[in-house]
Amino acid sequence: MNMLDKNTAMLRYSTSDVEVRTIETQYQGFFAINVYQLTHKLFSGKQSQLIQREMFERGDAVVVIPYDVKEDKVLLIEQFRPGALRSNQNPWLLEFIAGMFGQDESPIDVAIREAKEEADIQITEKDITPIMKYLSSPGGMSECMHLYLAKIDSSQVDVGGVFGLDEENEDILLHLVPREEALALLSAGKITNASTIIALQWLALNYQNL
Repeated sequence: MNMLDKNTAMLRYSTSDVEVRTIETQYQGFFAINVYQLTHKLFSGKQSQLIQREMFERGDAVVVIPYDVKEDKVLLIEQFRPGALRSNQNPWLLEFIAGMFGQDESPIDVAIREAKEEADIQITEKDITPIMKYLSSPGGMSECMHLYLAKIDSSQVDVGGVFGLDEENEDILLHLVPREEALALLSAGKITNASTIIALQWLALNYQNL
């Protein structure tokens, strides 16, 4: 391909350089699959041909790192995840608290609600620090993740307690571990879901500033 535009400026395009022609819903259940017809500006300066992309629309979600700064410990939850079955990995995963948005909820609302539902811990807005927003798998999924740190008092955690909502078939076991142990589990390949990997790597870089 001939490059007509030699401008190599990083991230010079934005959503205004995309034209979405149509969005058609092919499946609607708890999640949805939409088919997008779109064109976008090319790095050559020209416009792309009409492109069709199927997108998995699962909504946005919140991930919370429950961290006791004084004790340097994190709260991990363990639960069954059917998405791990195809790759023959252990489907019981170690994760941080996470959940999807309900009707008219803010990210902070979700963080507070999920902390109570999944771990029976009470956090308030003043306990919560925003970290980042990131896209889970933007090649085929529209989900945006909101990552937060929540400062907790680990003495109030019911270690070994089992929580979650029966109506959502949740069966969640709590583990309170030193930060270094959590990072060792990550290094050993025992923590395999993306949001927890990202969160632990952030914590490894930033815990001394907390």
